Amino acid sequence: QVQVAESGGGLVQSGGSLRLSCVYSGNIESINTIAWYRQPPGKERDLIVVTSLGSGGSEYADSVKDRFTGSRDSAKNTAYLEMNSLKPEDTALYYCNALKVTTNGISVGDGYWGQGTQVTVSS
Repeated sequence: QVQVAESGGGLVQSGGSLRLSCVYSGNIESINTIAWYRQPPGKERDLIVVTSLGSGGSEYADSVKDRFTGSRDSAKNTAYLEMNSLKPEDTALYYCNALKVTTNGISVGDGYWGQGTQVTVSS
């Protein structure tokens, strides 16, 4: 089992920045990837950033590319989502999902989810 907890959400004005944290613990040898999702009010949950815990590299959805940056600190078992130039449409509940992804890019199971952290961007 892996426990996951997000933090760092809040209320910010348009154009502002926030940094979300995702702390993972437990059987962390069973995971190698952190995926960030967000769910705006009344909408589906969307994948926005995927960070490799091995290389530290990240991939981004077009909606957040060049504004958001994924990273990890292995010593702290923490992944980060740095969000800049925030827009009202970034308002959502943000989740991290800790999971194992094979070398072929296949997810193994559903992974482990946190409870989410709310980000609200005012115009």
